[in-house]
Amino acid sequence: MIRHFRELYQYRGLLLSLVQRELKARYRGSVLGFLWTFLNPTLHMLVYWLLFGVISKNQVENYPFFMFVGLLPWIWFSTSVNGGASAISDRRDLMTKVRFPAQVLPATVVTTNLCNFVFSLPMLLVMGIIFGVWPTWHIVAFPIVVLTQLCFTLAVVYVVAAVNVTFRDLQHIITNLMMMWFFVTPVLYQASSIPEKYRLFMSLANPMAIVMTSYQAIFYEHRLPDAVPLLGLLGASVVLLWGASQLFESRREEFAESI
Repeated sequence: MIRHFRELYQYRGLLLSLVQRELKARYRGSVLGFLWTFLNPTLHMLVYWLLFGVISKNQVENYPFFMFVGLLPWIWFSTSVNGGASAISDRRDLMTKVRFPAQVLPATVVTTNLCNFVFSLPMLLVMGIIFGVWPTWHIVAFPIVVLTQLCFTLAVVYVVAAVNVTFRDLQHIITNLMMMWFFVTPVLYQASSIPEKYRLFMSLANPMAIVMTSYQAIFYEHRLPDAVPLLGLLGASVVLLWGASQLFESRREEFAESI
């Protein structure tokens, strides 16, 4: 793992260059361009608010803001996993070059979507102002939550990117799995609405539930996230990232031939 990330740091210039290229290319030719960074999560929020806030009459206070708090990190996670699945298999042009650092490609996908997440945060603050939900000092825990999600997301992306090189159906399976994962994660509903006997299982079986409730604690509930689940997930994510990097490195030599 140390060698893996030492090389990633060594090629940080290439990583930043690829991230910049991805950010510029994402909305190239679009009339609204960079504004889609704000519009995409806003449109998601409006659709779900119509379904669950108006039609189903959800009783959560300031429901559109509550959803937006969860949608932003979920979009970062889901877009990274969906895009990361084909990060290696779709880049034959780069992988066939001598000694190209393959680990840069999944990291580029995650970092690009992290940048979009950060760029969307001003919209979260605007939404909070509209609904009268102001940030409090509890925002000091925000970097820890972001770091936890970054480690977990990067670990998942390294695994799916490595496996998808030889099992191409995975990228199509992932799309459906992410949809299922979304609805079992407390983004559209509060974790307190889950029957108490299932809450512990939900936390253990679904790491993103801990991430989501941590963001909601900071921005919506104005309290610090529960320390034990969050720090436990951070530690588990680091271990998972170590295992994912080992798997990635073990298959690295096969990438150029397989694609």
